Amino acid sequence: MTRQLALSAVLSVALAGGVRAQAGDAAPRVGPPRGTVMVVGGGAQGPELYAKFIELAGGPDALIIDVPTAGGDSIYPADWRGTRGLKAAGARNVMVLHTLDRRVADSDSFTAPIARAGGIWFEGGRQWHLVDRYAGTRTERAFHDVLARGGVVGGSSAGASILSSYMLRGARAGNATIMAPGYEVGFGFLRGVAIDQHVVARDRLRDLADSLLPRRPDLLGISEDEGTAWVIRGDTAEILGRNKAFVYGGRDPTDSGVPFLTLRPGDRYDMGGRRVMRRAIDDTPLTQSFVDSLFAHVGHAGQPTATVLVARDGKVLVDRGYGIPVHAKYTPVTTQPNFTLGKLATAFTSLADQLVTRDGATFSQLIARRVFVPVGINKSTVNDAGEILSNVDELYRLHLGLEWSRTFVRDSSADNGTHGTTVGTTAARTTSGLPAIDPALGWNADRLGEKRRLALYGTTDGRRHAFVRFPDQRAAIIILTSSDDVDARGIAERIAERLLGTR
Repeated sequence: MTRQLALSAVLSVALAGGVRAQAGDAAPRVGPPRGTVMVVGGGAQGPELYAKFIELAGGPDALIIDVPTAGGDSIYPADWRGTRGLKAAGARNVMVLHTLDRRVADSDSFTAPIARAGGIWFEGGRQWHLVDRYAGTRTERAFHDVLARGGVVGGSSAGASILSSYMLRGARAGNATIMAPGYEVGFGFLRGVAIDQHVVARDRLRDLADSLLPRRPDLLGISEDEGTAWVIRGDTAEILGRNKAFVYGGRDPTDSGVPFLTLRPGDRYDMGGRRVMRRAIDDTPLTQSFVDSLFAHVGHAGQPTATVLVARDGKVLVDRGYGIPVHAKYTPVTTQPNFTLGKLATAFTSLADQLVTRDGATFSQLIARRVFVPVGINKSTVNDAGEILSNVDELYRLHLGLEWSRTFVRDSSADNGTHGTTVGTTAARTTSGLPAIDPALGWNADRLGEKRRLALYGTTDGRRHAFVRFPDQRAAIIILTSSDDVDARGIAERIAERLLGTR
């Protein structure tokens, strides 16, 4: 079958699915009638994403098929590095499936393992490789059968864009081309949808609005930050992970000054109705109006600027800026500009003190490689003098990393390959045998009411910034401002009293 015929076949499948969905009110318009689609924005993924995928596939013993073909290599070994995240999260039956030959992809022997799979995971790379190898073959149809059995199909980066009916960035020449004739049809697990990825990290938030939607206003455009996922069952989507997701062409009002609506972990969205179903904050004692009242004295002309993020149990309840202008490249106001952290930098330096680096590495190199990279921090900066600039979104990524002891692992030393010095006598060891870090080291530990609190503030008297963690409740309150006149500690305590009942 030629590639053009293959693309036509896939488009027919997508359109037929749309007709079936519209035939009855109960049938989903966008997502699968059975099973789950999981769309991840690339970059570093937290354990919560892998754990969710494994759960949806049927548990640790379910067969998960890992498809690395988008990466462009000719051969992938059975133990290739792309499977490590799933295995570290508990998957015990992961199989790599790859071919460059469409005749092989159209054979019964190649597709046989897919008939036993509970989950299909598409790795990142370039999505045209997936189209050329699998579109319109028995393999592509077998992928759809996994959903029909109630399994899960997901992917990250290029593996995310291939999941939709309209495929973005499919050009062989490079991913800067948004619409590429001949490579505009994905596998159609989601109908009437276009998916973009890496959108904050790579400043891509304008592309759906400027390039695709003016030509295809019928499509629902969705995207997600790195380490963030849409988990879609039928027409109901929930956001999971480390940061934000975005909607273009929905029926809710867009964010002020930009052509998209922002969703956060814990939010639910109706893909068929194109409306927000519920915000994560709606299920808590906290309200946005209450938080806004605490910042009533900032954000006005001549007043300090501020940003705040509040999260609990992996759900982001508040993520707002006050007096922060919309960025020229549509970057969310809480992601840029960065604030100088002052004493909050201890959150990073305390980690650096526990990590053994190889000879010759500067402080900034150590922080970038060993702290920023594992949690997907890409907008923060650090110099060798130790000055760190960051934002509430990326500090939240650090909070999630500290919640999982295996995120940061001490390096072996350059001289003899031995482990780094263990801090304390009860340091946990990871599955690799290297001791994990102490997530409380360097933080001020006390109690607010009966709740255990770990906190850092921009100044010694709690002004300007606050980074407050409640480990037992999996809660974080992060406040960054431009002035020592702001009582960040007091505001954080008011939020904690309302959210956690700390009085």
